[in-house]
Amino acid sequence: MEKKNSKSNSLNWTIRYTLLNASYFAAFCTVHAYAAVYLLSNGYNNTEVGILLAVANIVSAILQPVIAGIIDKPGPLTNRRFILASVIVILSGSALLLVLPGVKAAIFIIYALIYMIQFAYQPVMTALCFEFQKAGCGIFYGLARGLGSASFAVTSMFIGRAVEKNGVTLLLWVNIITMIISALIIFTFKKPKGLGNDEKKVVESSGIAHNGFKDFIKTYPAFSLFLVGTICFFFAHNMINDFMIQIIRYLGGAESELGYANFLQAILELPVMALIGFVLKKIKADKLLLISGVAFFIKILILVFAKTMPVMYLSQSFQLFAYAVFIPAGAYYVSNTMEELDQVKGQAFITSAITIGGVFSNLISGVILDHSNITTMLLVGSVICALGVIVAFTAMTKLPHHVAS
Repeated sequence: MEKKNSKSNSLNWTIRYTLLNASYFAAFCTVHAYAAVYLLSNGYNNTEVGILLAVANIVSAILQPVIAGIIDKPGPLTNRRFILASVIVILSGSALLLVLPGVKAAIFIIYALIYMIQFAYQPVMTALCFEFQKAGCGIFYGLARGLGSASFAVTSMFIGRAVEKNGVTLLLWVNIITMIISALIIFTFKKPKGLGNDEKKVVESSGIAHNGFKDFIKTYPAFSLFLVGTICFFFAHNMINDFMIQIIRYLGGAESELGYANFLQAILELPVMALIGFVLKKIKADKLLLISGVAFFIKILILVFAKTMPVMYLSQSFQLFAYAVFIPAGAYYVSNTMEELDQVKGQAFITSAITIGGVFSNLISGVILDHSNITTMLLVGSVICALGVIVAFTAMTKLPHHVAS
């Protein structure tokens, strides 16, 4: 009977956390995957799109570790409260954009804020899961995160054709609807009585927090150097995602093909993420992170030689080994190797590295496209991603993962 209740408890919490992920990644699709589509239709050129996204990414990269440090400390700001505040900001910003079509200055500020906040609360979503797991709430992270990717995939499949027919305003309506759903879920996402209080944090965790950047690097040298490799991986990854519409147009496609390409790479994430718990029993998280880095490189290298859409789809299929492996492996690596009081920071540093990769990608890719061509852009991405693979192998095979203070 007790085992049956435990399974019921796990299913209940997993469903609720899955819904939170599903609503998050549906909005992530419209805000991030369709950023260039939205901005180009509102009068921006490629360089301006790159600058806007770079500004949003820079601010996000700076804020994420700061926010994580505050959440890690005892005080009123919890994972749950920060997510709720973020959802309200994105909801409000999307509503404002509805009444400000074509006003470039206002769009710059509001869209950059939405883009930044959505990145900022992604690592907090991961930390929320592990927080509730440790409090006794059985959440299957890999399955929930994989279904989040499936939500991204389904949204991508339908939104491309819908935007072609109805215009980019539809993207804002999707943001508003999904953020309302997110707000309702996170508002009721509270630990049951007897499992701890989500609203009052007390110092019960083992170990000490390493809030200083230098102290953190000394304690986790392998992870810290690996973050440099992560920046390189996501330079290439964001180059493809943020300017995918330009790549697809070069290959003869349009917004519909953008939807199909995003659907393919996102739906392939589901089986890997859902089964990551089993995979980790065979292959350690650090090795999986290295495998993902190689896959990121192969994915962009294929595009260098692409001349037709089928080759684009082949490239997207490597998401199965790249992003789909990296995200859950990174989350488990942090959970398994870091002190409890450093884990929100660890998740945030991964997302910050991803974001910084996006900064450089946004700045460089837009300029290359306006002054050269798609192939040049992809060659630059391939070289930087290859450097990232070398750095990552050095970090994970030559340096210790945790040095005792």
